[in-house]
Amino acid sequence: MFVSVFDIFKISVGPSSSHTMGPMLAASGFAELVQAQWRAEFAECAICCRLYGSLAYTGVGHGTHAAVLAGWLGFVPETFDPEAAHKAVEAMQAEGALRLANGQNLRFEADKAIIADRETRLPLHPNGMRFELQDKAGEPVFGETYYSVGGGFVLTEAEMGTRDSVVLADDDVPYPFANADEMLAMGEKSGLGISAMKRANETARQEAEQVDARLLHVWEVMDRSIARGLMGEGELPGGLKVQRRARGVAERMRAATGHNDAPLHTAVDWLSAYAMAVNEENAMGGQVVTAPTNGAAGVIPAVIRYYLDHVPGADRAQVPEMLLTASAIGGLIKFNASISGAEVGCQGEVGSASAMAAAALCCALGGSNAQIENAAEIALEHHLGMTCDPIRGLVQVPCIERNGMGAVKAVAAASLALAGDGRHIVSLDACIETMRQTGRDMDERYKETSLAGLSVSVPEC
Repeated sequence: MFVSVFDIFKISVGPSSSHTMGPMLAASGFAELVQAQWRAEFAECAICCRLYGSLAYTGVGHGTHAAVLAGWLGFVPETFDPEAAHKAVEAMQAEGALRLANGQNLRFEADKAIIADRETRLPLHPNGMRFELQDKAGEPVFGETYYSVGGGFVLTEAEMGTRDSVVLADDDVPYPFANADEMLAMGEKSGLGISAMKRANETARQEAEQVDARLLHVWEVMDRSIARGLMGEGELPGGLKVQRRARGVAERMRAATGHNDAPLHTAVDWLSAYAMAVNEENAMGGQVVTAPTNGAAGVIPAVIRYYLDHVPGADRAQVPEMLLTASAIGGLIKFNASISGAEVGCQGEVGSASAMAAAALCCALGGSNAQIENAAEIALEHHLGMTCDPIRGLVQVPCIERNGMGAVKAVAAASLALAGDGRHIVSLDACIETMRQTGRDMDERYKETSLAGLSVSVPEC
């Protein structure tokens, strides 16, 4: 089994990898498919999208509708320009036509283009979308069904039938571990650390210089999202009137620097500030990195920044190794369970991110493979059962603070693991399987539909 570090860490646009990034990629893919299979009868058709499940329930709050429109127009998350997309959508609405890259036009009817179907559930995943071209009588002429399966991964209906072979690359790598036990066994046999095995897998597919350059770019985007978040002020969009807080927390911490009465938990406040900074940027629709999702995008950057800024002797050269180690853990979780909040709740998002971050920090601090696996297990274990119940479907409450708490748990987990010798009762594999089963048993109302939990505890007024 092999999941690339660059599949786990993808340049994305907020606020959600499954509800914004995924639908944008699906819509863009459908537009390309239409062009590739263009027939004369398409010129009389209108383009439309029907959203199902979690996408239908919380799509508005997650920016799904706007993402679909932008995707149809050829915009993709990695190079997304919000201003250009807004102008292009306005022009499409004014003209009543979607102009494709091949010069052909499709009818665009704003009131019928995107339908949220809360009555129907597609069988293969909660985040389903059906794109169609319809004739003037409303009958489908051409179409495709897509699923946004978490972390920006998008699969067609046919691909879902062979999900492992599509989402996960073929095993043509030197260390194709499919679970943590195999990972530890391969490390023992080869004498390599987890990051070294992961690097060997990556360099089997691309040049080492390219791997390093891409890893540094991932960290640069993460770090920029922290920097922008620490400068941001004002109210987040969406109507909850949530005020941005990361800047205020950071300013208070800077003002206290050097004071003899500074409490020992100052590092916890910095962790929270870094994580909230990223997720406030995500809530604004800014550029972040899926880590492994947008909703959990703040945890890993916060822990890496904590390591660089607050750990004596920190070495910036460890950042790529931290990302490689984190992606190894994230790949195991994705392969054996899920990183989708709509599939398993927030245990699959912030829980996975915390496990990945704990492993990364443990690696940077000199932990053995067994200690790294232990760190990941501790962090994930203490997120088991966590629901995904965002208020009004916005990736704000409890999501922003939850990233801060996930980062704090990651550091605590790494510290606990380093205090031991790697031996522990519950294995990472057992914990991942428990998360999968817990997600399967979890009521759908608690899986990103905003139908229960915190999402209904706050009055609408």
